[in-house]
Amino acid sequence: MMTAMVAQRMASRPRIVAATAGAVLAAVVVVALAGCSAEPAASAGPATTSATTPPSPSLSTTASTATTPATGSTSATPTAVPPFVARVQWVRGSGGRSLQIFPTASGRAAQGTLDDDEAWREVLRLAPDADQPGMRAQFDCHWTFARLVDPDKPSWNIEPWRPVVPDSQMVDARCNPGAPESAES
Repeated sequence: MMTAMVAQRMASRPRIVAATAGAVLAAVVVVALAGCSAEPAASAGPATTSATTPPSPSLSTTASTATTPATGSTSATPTAVPPFVARVQWVRGSGGRSLQIFPTASGRAAQGTLDDDEAWREVLRLAPDADQPGMRAQFDCHWTFARLVDPDKPSWNIEPWRPVVPDSQMVDARCNPGAPESAES
């Protein structure tokens, strides 16, 4: 039953991205509210705070703003912009050739519905021989799930020797169908 649900989600990536974005936003709100409740109120009136953080070169903090209804305050929402892939590198693993994909900070933060397509185009520009059966599906799995499960993983490794499998099996195999991850530097 769970596998069927995962396959259904993989088939509708835009909804996954929206749900993931919603879940991340909800988590941020919960953490923010929990942090705010630990501080005593300074006055009965509305409080405003302002902090300036220099933006990362890969993120734009001016693309959109969000207004909080309870306070009426606005805050910048980072929007990821390409490039999403810093570099790629073919290595030899125990199962054969493996393409290591090193995402940028923006690639790790991207949540747009077409960002995965742009990131895959970047991979193909850097390694045209990556356009092989099953490679895009492995990439999509890493793009959708590995960023959440292991956000600081240095590279996402995809292999042309892995079998082409349905989305549900891809997820069950943690994006590595046919054998555990085997890439070596």
